[in-house]
Amino acid sequence: MLKITSKQLEVTAPIRERIESRFEKLSRHDVQLINPHVIITEEKPGFKIEASVGIPNGELFAQAKHENLYAAITAMGQKLEKQLNRLTHKPEAQRFVSVVQSDDAVNSMDEYEEEDAA
Repeated sequence: MLKITSKQLEVTAPIRERIESRFEKLSRHDVQLINPHVIITEEKPGFKIEASVGIPNGELFAQAKHENLYAAITAMGQKLEKQLNRLTHKPEAQRFVSVVQSDDAVNSMDEYEEEDAA
């Protein structure tokens, strides 16, 4: 269940819908979202929005400031989506694959050295 907290501002239905739609985009990644919490603060030049979401292998946190509340919500959602995308696709990253391959190469070299020693 999404928890929305606001300071100096009433959370209206359109604001809630916009935030929920951003979190629906996150749920497309097939990752369980644990205790999502959004805090909206009205500041002098505009709005600040913070979101923290637990996931099975870590936690996501994003913060955005903008004069327009809806633009701040969109920016916060994009930041969360970028973090989640990075975490879910990390095993497919080229650096990760090359590290695993180099570890395999080192292990196979160790096996050849043991055979030569025998």
